[in-house]
Amino acid sequence: QVQLVESGGGLVQPGGSLKLFCAASGFTFSADTMGWGRQAPGKEREFVAAISWSNSRIQYAESLKGRLTISRDNPKNTVYLQMNSLKAEDTAVYYCAADPRLMPTMPSYEHWGQGTQVTVSS
Repeated sequence: QVQLVESGGGLVQPGGSLKLFCAASGFTFSADTMGWGRQAPGKEREFVAAISWSNSRIQYAESLKGRLTISRDNPKNTVYLQMNSLKAEDTAVYYCAADPRLMPTMPSYEHWGQGTQVTVSS
């Protein structure tokens, strides 16, 4: 049974940082592309970042480049999302996703976690 469990969300002030974690189980983590998406209230889910199984390919949403770092630790079955210089518009539920294809587009990822809330507010 595939499980993706996100953690690390919370309340942060504008300009602050958060690191999100996604613990994966139930599939061959080292063979899957891992991604992050987010969904703000009243909006559709959007792509945030993705990383291939070998770390050879990394993609970020154009609007978020420079503020994010996605990484993975295959032996630990964990993917991370470091977010810096957070803004109020980054407030959303952040979802971890997995897919056996190389860098698929969102929202077509095969497996999704339940999400973790990130709120940026003073």
